[in-house]
Amino acid sequence: MLRGFFLIFLLAGIVIVAMCGFRGEHGTRTPWEIFPDMVRQQKVRAQAPLDFFADGRGPRVPIASTVPIGYEMPKTQMTAPPGITPSGAPAGEEFSRTHIGFSVGTDYYNTGKMGANWGTGIPVPVNAELMQRGQQRFNITCSVCHGLTAAGNGIAKQHGLNTVVTLQDERIRKMADGEIFNTITNGKNTMMSYGGNVPVADRWAIIAYVRALQRSQNAATADVPPEELAKLEKAEAKPPEPKPATSPEAPKK
Repeated sequence: MLRGFFLIFLLAGIVIVAMCGFRGEHGTRTPWEIFPDMVRQQKVRAQAPLDFFADGRGPRVPIASTVPIGYEMPKTQMTAPPGITPSGAPAGEEFSRTHIGFSVGTDYYNTGKMGANWGTGIPVPVNAELMQRGQQRFNITCSVCHGLTAAGNGIAKQHGLNTVVTLQDERIRKMADGEIFNTITNGKNTMMSYGGNVPVADRWAIIAYVRALQRSQNAATADVPPEELAKLEKAEAKPPEPKPATSPEAPKK
């Protein structure tokens, strides 16, 4: 009985090998595949020829004047406050230039460096529009790993990416703005480079929003404006409203 089992097992193995063939072996005919996988399918392979198009090329040139779906280029700043000229342009002309692209210069605005050191400061006007843009770009690009409050608890961290750091760490709070800009641009450790995905203006908007998140999660009483602090103190001093008395339930029959 045991001999018959081994014989059947051997014959079944030979049949399976004969039908499936050895993967990677070259032959004149395509081997049989009981479960065809995705190796051979109708698709365009990068850098491979394709007879479907007249020029014989598979990869296509992107259509002119188009951007990927869901991508929005930041708006240009037409004027700059006096004295804020990160690339050395005359005051008032700095942001009339093309500042919506990717790193193209060697100044602080494009590198995060002041000379040989990391610089500190946001080289663009920090206003409500910039903060809204930073919040939008942070939630899209960064919150997947770092979380909506930059606490390092994004969905990627929850599913096994254990190397995500919290941006609320004291080390990051004290880190120069230029160094954070460089990390976004070139990546660090397991964080990939976003220099080819996030334009320069958006990087500074993200940094401004990250600083706001850090302040919001590490605020002190002195950070609250006096008029708002008075409202909070007044609300705390107000006694709680008494709850209405509940009528006793009628006895059940």
